Amino acid sequence: MYDSEKEHRIHESFKPSMGGIVIYLGLILALVIALPFQEWVRLKYFFVAVTLMFMIGLRDDVLGLSPAKKLVGQLLPISILVLFGNVFIETAILSFEFTEVSIGLNFAITTIVIVLITNSYNLIDGLDGLAGAIGAICLSVFGIWFYFIDSMSLGLIAFCVVGAILSFLIFNWQPSKIFMGDTGALLIGLLLSYFSIEFLNNNSALPGDHIMKFQSSIGTLICILIIPVFDTSRVVIFRLKKGLSPFRADKNHIHHQFLKLGFSHAKSVLSIASINLIFILLAWLLRNQRDVVILPLVVILCLLINFTLKWAQKNAGTHNKTI
Repeated sequence: MYDSEKEHRIHESFKPSMGGIVIYLGLILALVIALPFQEWVRLKYFFVAVTLMFMIGLRDDVLGLSPAKKLVGQLLPISILVLFGNVFIETAILSFEFTEVSIGLNFAITTIVIVLITNSYNLIDGLDGLAGAIGAICLSVFGIWFYFIDSMSLGLIAFCVVGAILSFLIFNWQPSKIFMGDTGALLIGLLLSYFSIEFLNNNSALPGDHIMKFQSSIGTLICILIIPVFDTSRVVIFRLKKGLSPFRADKNHIHHQFLKLGFSHAKSVLSIASINLIFILLAWLLRNQRDVVILPLVVILCLLINFTLKWAQKNAGTHNKTI
């Protein structure tokens, strides 16, 4: 029931890692009160998938699962969500038209996308308040966006999750009293994946003059999810360059880079959250630009952030040696 000290852990004490239970129960309780019954029926497979993912995360927190077993376990709720919940990518992305491919290929691609987003979010859960803060920011953006396109049920679900996360953050902020664990990280990761696909499909269907229309669907989505996308990409590339398994845990995540600069947990979280907000603001300001503009700009900015952190660490090390 407790998160123990390990080689890649930042914390040295034992703390309960069952915060995901409270997030799940808070979400369900709020939706029982606020979500109309017909929407529960319409979204029944979504809730089945969410509950199964919650149970897989709980199983991992209690007894522990290898990365391979955890991945295989995730395929059940994801398959239910895609096949029975009809959550397929139904738009063109970078000139690739998903509506023209076979159901089998679309299922495979959609499943891979959900797996990547879910586990990318899970990987950033390494600092007091970080996963909760980033999850709250991303889900708030989705909630606002769905509200303004009149998709009230999805907006309501997103805001209910945000409410549960904010309550959890009271106890997860430095110094934390509890962690969300895989129970919460996989749950929120799946929700982010679901809203991401719904965003892609609904954004492409909006008329060109709609105030919430983004010409760059994939670029905007990456800006919203920039922290898990950027962090996972850089650590996977780093591990592969070193000849290591991409599933091997280490201390090369973006939050570790801020800690190496002497930042506290709280200051690191606020800095990383600010980066996320800046990218979201950038996506909004450039909402009339297409992927050919947004995507290269995102890559350049991510490289700039990475090089800046390395430069700052090098200077800090030189300064310490001089002293």
